[in-house]
Amino acid sequence: MRGLPAMGRGAPAPHPPLLREVPPVPLLGCIADDFTGATDLANTLAKGGLRTVLLIGTPGGPLPEADALVVSLGTRTASAREAVAGSMAACEALLAAGCRQILLDDSSAFDPVAESHLGPVADALVRRLDAGFAPVCPATPAAGRTVYQGHVFLGASLLGEGGMGPGPRAPGRDPNLLRLLGAQVDGAVGLVPVTVVEKGASAIRRAMTGLKEGGRRYAVVDAFTDAHLLAIGEAAAGQALVIGGPGIALGLPANFRAAGLLPPSDDAVALPAPHGRAAVLAGSLSRSTLGQIGFARDRMHTLELDALEVPDAEALTRAALDWAEGLLEEGPVLIAASAMPDRVAELRRRLGPERAGALVEAALAGIAAGLVERGVGRMVVAGSETSAAVVSRLGIRQLRIGAEIDPGIPWTSAGPEGPHLALKSGANGARDLFLKAFET
Repeated sequence: MRGLPAMGRGAPAPHPPLLREVPPVPLLGCIADDFTGATDLANTLAKGGLRTVLLIGTPGGPLPEADALVVSLGTRTASAREAVAGSMAACEALLAAGCRQILLDDSSAFDPVAESHLGPVADALVRRLDAGFAPVCPATPAAGRTVYQGHVFLGASLLGEGGMGPGPRAPGRDPNLLRLLGAQVDGAVGLVPVTVVEKGASAIRRAMTGLKEGGRRYAVVDAFTDAHLLAIGEAAAGQALVIGGPGIALGLPANFRAAGLLPPSDDAVALPAPHGRAAVLAGSLSRSTLGQIGFARDRMHTLELDALEVPDAEALTRAALDWAEGLLEEGPVLIAASAMPDRVAELRRRLGPERAGALVEAALAGIAAGLVERGVGRMVVAGSETSAAVVSRLGIRQLRIGAEIDPGIPWTSAGPEGPHLALKSGANGARDLFLKAFET
């Protein structure tokens, strides 16, 4: 597969802007193993002017009109074989739709609980695309993740030196990305240091070419500012495969625009008009989500589910829907299954971690379905697993990306008659997210 032509010195001049006279053929195809990570990535592309659709599960049948398609596979906790098979099926569907470049989301490499399948999936895609080489940059400065000398930092700390708050996750990933990736892939890994990145796209491109010619299959690229990421994105214009997250996606839309492939558009984040009542469901255990619940508690009707007291998903669902019935007309309601660490630990001790998690997800998914039946047309969902459970229960297979509420958290639409959903990972969002979401 051939990617976009590099737009550096000696490249042909950009084409004049095109008018949107025919249905768009997807330009960029993205593969993610995590639902909210896929949403974050799709949000970045939509802000960059690409009409973007998030596809849940392996695509089948005709794909929607869009400039970018992001496939959320839900293979974060699957076996390596399943992750590779799912990613390859997604890749085939994206190529068949006409995508010119593939972006592999790399967030699983930094999940301290799930086993990372980044290496096997990357190797399979490199072979399928006949790429021979791929740049890797997981930096997303807006979320506090940066890369320096090939090491991943979260804020001021190296990856693995701090936890994710009072939730189930704990530190456990090697911050040295060259070593972490090198242990997983079939091929050598090189580094494009920040001293090169600071010189711009042409210097980055030359460095990557040198690494490829020197036998490297992957190049970790330093970045700790958006300017770095824009330069890296520009340098990646000719790459069939790019590995990274929302950060590296910042610079990709401009490549398609410069190549005359992306017509000007002012409706990239346009969604059908929202309708109906409003609600928030929270299943995340992160400090951020607990803070958002605390801020909203005195500002909207709030019900905190106690799965330790009532360890029955159907009973929790019925009680929550009965509680919400008379309150939805008054404004947004908040239903939270998030709890303090001691109660979470006790629930897991009694039921076991898997059964405890499944109980909460089943209850919140049932509540979401009941709320939609009761006229809720706008819903914020906090927690990656909770978001996936809600979308599955509602039978949603596609979400078009709309306007951003907070960094990494856009509104999405399930279609003209479907609900608008804002799906966030636990750590994302400002303290007042649950209130301002319904003002966006």
